[in-house]
Amino acid sequence: MSSATFNKIFQSANETKCRYRVMLGSAGSGKSTNVAMDYILKLSSPEYAGCSLLVVRGVEVAHLNSTFAELTGAIDRLGLNSIWDSKLNPLTIRNRTNGNSIIFRGCSDQRAIERLKSVSVPAGKIVWVWLEEATELKSTDFDIIDDRCRGKLPERHFYQLTLTFNPINSGHWIKTQLWDYESPDIFKHKSTYLDNRFIDEGYKARMLRRKELDPEGYRIYGEGEWGEVGGLVFPSVTIGDYKDKEFEQYTLGTDFGFNHSHATLLIGWCDGSPYVIREVVVTEKTTGEIIELCNKADIPKNVLMYCDSAEPDRIKEFKSAGFKAYPVSKEKNSVSNQIAWLKNRQIYIDGRCSHTQKEIQAYKWRKDPTTGEYMDEPVKFNDDCVKALIYGCEPVRKQTRIKSMEKGALGLW
Repeated sequence: MSSATFNKIFQSANETKCRYRVMLGSAGSGKSTNVAMDYILKLSSPEYAGCSLLVVRGVEVAHLNSTFAELTGAIDRLGLNSIWDSKLNPLTIRNRTNGNSIIFRGCSDQRAIERLKSVSVPAGKIVWVWLEEATELKSTDFDIIDDRCRGKLPERHFYQLTLTFNPINSGHWIKTQLWDYESPDIFKHKSTYLDNRFIDEGYKARMLRRKELDPEGYRIYGEGEWGEVGGLVFPSVTIGDYKDKEFEQYTLGTDFGFNHSHATLLIGWCDGSPYVIREVVVTEKTTGEIIELCNKADIPKNVLMYCDSAEPDRIKEFKSAGFKAYPVSKEKNSVSNQIAWLKNRQIYIDGRCSHTQKEIQAYKWRKDPTTGEYMDEPVKFNDDCVKALIYGCEPVRKQTRIKSMEKGALGLW
C-alpha cells in the first residue's frame, strides 16, 4: 500500500511495538483514521494470523458511528473489501483469509465490564486493544483490559494497547499514569490538525475561528495541549444506550445551517428529562437534501418540530415535506431562559448521537479575558446540536400539549 495513504507524522506510532501506545491529539489530527488503517493492514497480513483486535469505548453503542465506521472505511480506502466481512448484529468485522476478528465492547456498567472480561474470538487470540476516546474510561476499566492481555505469544506477535483521545483534563489518570510516566513500555505521540495533510482549508478556517472565540478550548482541540474544559454550561450529561427505553412523549429540534452544521434531533422525554435518541447532523446540504436525509433516518413527521425562527423559508420547506415544523417564538432573554431551564435537568444522550455528545461536553461559558471569570454567556462556537436541543425542549418548557407528542404516537427503531 502506498505511503501516500498515511500521514507521515504517524510512521513511528505505526512501527512501535511498545505495550502502551498513547496517542494524544487535537480534533481533526487524523489519529483515529490512522489507527484504523494501521490495524486493518496488520490484521490483513499473514505475519499476524491469529491476532485479533478488541475496540473499547465508554458506551458500546457509540462504536457504530465512530470506530466501526473508521475501520470499515479503512478497509475500503485500502482496497481490502474482498477479504473482510462486517456485520451489525453483533457489531463484528472478520478477515476471511486468516480468521482475524475485530470485536467491539463498552464499559459503561458492571454488566458491560463482565462482557468485556469474557470476550473471545473464534480463532487465535486478542492481542491488540484500541481504546478510542480513552478519556471516557476509568483507570479501573483500563486495569481490567490491561490484565486480559497476557499469556505466551508466537514469535513476532506482541501485546499492545492503543489509547486515542483529546487531552481534555489535565488531572486525568491517563496523564498521571501514562503520559507523565517514563517507561520503555510506553510510546507517546502527539498530533494536531496542522499535521494532517488531508484536512481541508474550510476546517482550518473553522479552527482559527475557534482560536478567536474560545482560546481555552483551542488549546485542547486545536493545539492538543492538556487543559481543563471548565465552565461547562450543562455539567449533568449521561451517555448511554436508550434504544429500548420507553418515553412519555417526543419532540424534535432543528437548527438550520449550511457552512456550519445543520442539526435535527429527536428527543424522548421521561420524568421531565430530555433524552437525545436520534440525530441528523450535516454540512453544506440544501434543505431538500436534508429532508431526504431526515426521511432516511426515520425522523418522524407526527412529532412537533421547533426550529430556528430566523429561517422561515426553510421551515416552510419542512412543512411542505410533511413535518410539523414551527418557529421558536422569541421572548425577552430567550436564550438565557432556555439555558437556565435546561441546565437544571439531567440530560441523556444516546451513544449513537456522537455529534451531540461531543458538542454538549465542550459547550461552556465565555471567560472574561481581563478577569478570568466566566460570564453568563455561552461561547458561540460549535453549538448547532445544542441549539437544536434547546429548540426541541421548548414545547415541554412552555408546557405545550399536542396530541402528536404523546406516548404511543411513534414506532421508533
